[in-house]
Amino acid sequence: MNPVTTVSGTAYPWGAKNIDTDVIIPAHWLKTITRVGLGRGAFETVRAQPGNIFDDPRYAGAPILIAGDNFGCGSSREHAAWALADMGIQAVIAPSFSDIFSGNAFKNGIVPVVLPQEAIDRLVEVAQDQPITVDLETMTVTTPFQDRFAFELDPFRRECLMNGLDEIGLTLERGDAIASYEGEMTQGRPWIEGRARLGQTLS
Repeated sequence: MNPVTTVSGTAYPWGAKNIDTDVIIPAHWLKTITRVGLGRGAFETVRAQPGNIFDDPRYAGAPILIAGDNFGCGSSREHAAWALADMGIQAVIAPSFSDIFSGNAFKNGIVPVVLPQEAIDRLVEVAQDQPITVDLETMTVTTPFQDRFAFELDPFRRECLMNGLDEIGLTLERGDAIASYEGEMTQGRPWIEGRARLGQTLS
């Protein structure tokens, strides 16, 4: 997972509420065995509508999505986060998120930023033609008009995002401690490694 300290650039000024994971990535895309290419299916039903925001060239490749309340509700499919990441989104700003989606977003390097509705309304307005910046160092969302909205994030999640640590990365960081523990277990409880290993130890 790549480290995330600042996400800055164009933002999709969507603001839609109660967007469930089936809207984010329809069920028929779940048959894939790879994350690559899921961005093509992201918001498929929305993109079927003429003049939709996701096919508007003004926001092409935007790294930020501004959404409404209860974003990511519905099923627990991690494909929703995969699809967003594949289309280049690094941060989603909304008044609230589904707990499961928020966790999946974090695990895939997407910053879930919670701000009050008034801030969302302002950001939707500004993002029509101006960039937005999400800064994990200062824990703020800012605009070129000196808007400054503070947000909170679990300290552990913030550290993981800023250091690019997913669950595998966290495990590898503790590689020496794990190896030491396994060595102690082998000496103190040799039977854990199986009968063949036990035979070698007893002989």
